[in-house]
Amino acid sequence: MSSDPWGRVDETGTVYVRTADGEQVVGSWQAGTPEEALAYFERKYEGLVVEIGLLERRVRTTDLSAKDATAAIGHLRQQIDEHHAVGDLDALRKRLDQLVADVDARREERKAQKARQSDEARQAKEKLVTEAEELAASEQWRAAGERLRALVDSWKSLPRLDRKSDDELWHRFSHARSAFSKRRKAHFASLDAQREEARKTKERLVAEAEALSGSTDWGPTAARYRELMADWKAAGRAQREHEDDLWNRFRGAQDIFFQARSEVFAERDAEQRENLTRKEELVAEAEKLLPVQDLKAARAAFRSINERWEAIGHVPRDARPKIEGRMHAVERAIQESEEAEWRRTNPEARARAAGLTGQLQDAVDKLQKQIDAARAAGNDAKADKLARELEGRQALLDQALKGLEEFGG
Repeated sequence: MSSDPWGRVDETGTVYVRTADGEQVVGSWQAGTPEEALAYFERKYEGLVVEIGLLERRVRTTDLSAKDATAAIGHLRQQIDEHHAVGDLDALRKRLDQLVADVDARREERKAQKARQSDEARQAKEKLVTEAEELAASEQWRAAGERLRALVDSWKSLPRLDRKSDDELWHRFSHARSAFSKRRKAHFASLDAQREEARKTKERLVAEAEALSGSTDWGPTAARYRELMADWKAAGRAQREHEDDLWNRFRGAQDIFFQARSEVFAERDAEQRENLTRKEELVAEAEKLLPVQDLKAARAAFRSINERWEAIGHVPRDARPKIEGRMHAVERAIQESEEAEWRRTNPEARARAAGLTGQLQDAVDKLQKQIDAARAAGNDAKADKLARELEGRQALLDQALKGLEEFGG
């Protein structure tokens, strides 16, 4: 008979293990000595110790599911309960009991964690749904569309909820995306219609612009081009593939017209500058006629100058007032000389002036005689009164004599 602290072998070769419930039969050994029998079953015990240690490590350090861990514990517990090993089986049972407690705690922890994750996922999805519903009303088509696509990627990265909750949130999310897509489609359909209408309008504008490009009716045509440009801007943009081509044709037609006008205006400006030079020479010639000495000669010379002036043509607009003003000043001076000459040589006017002078002279002479008579008679009051009257008549006589001198005496 052989024994150790945890087991023994009796005379018949039966192997026992000692437990808290007493000795339990492990098995029968007939192939060798009792020591060999105990050693064999002790090795089986060590094997259980190793397996339990590995399971403990897996439970602590890996994501072994509670279900798999429980199955492994059950398998080991069955081996212990069948008493096919010699060693401290009660200690192994306690380790398995602790392992069961650890697995249960981990199960509850994972359950709580899953609940937290589910709640976080729900909140995250609700937030995505809320944002999607806000974006559904946006008219920032590009930015909102890109953001909605990003929200879909975010949704896919989140864990699923329970089917009912997940389906309800997805329905709202999908509805918001569909509403946005429908509005965007309608918007761009309307935009396409507007752009097609703009294309037709601009085709008409281009046709008219090209028809006008050869016009030489400079003022009205330039004004019409300005109107066409205003209509172009008001028409809006055509489709991208047409807009640039239409604009190039429209602008090209304008360029042809305005280039031709510029060339004509440049030639005209050069001609007008030459006209200005010639008129400056003529007005300088006219100004030499002043002051008028010989009215007849001045009048003939001015007529010749004016005929040449009229034949020259236009000068630059900004120079016109000054050059014409100088010419008119000469003309007015000659006219004033003519008027003065006419007054001087008019017989009727001279006769009227001479008659008036004679009447005034008679009146002055008569008053002087009356004054002399009054003073001789000693009537100074009458003489003073008549003297005052004489002063007024003398002033009129002086003025009339001066006018008569203008007629040459």
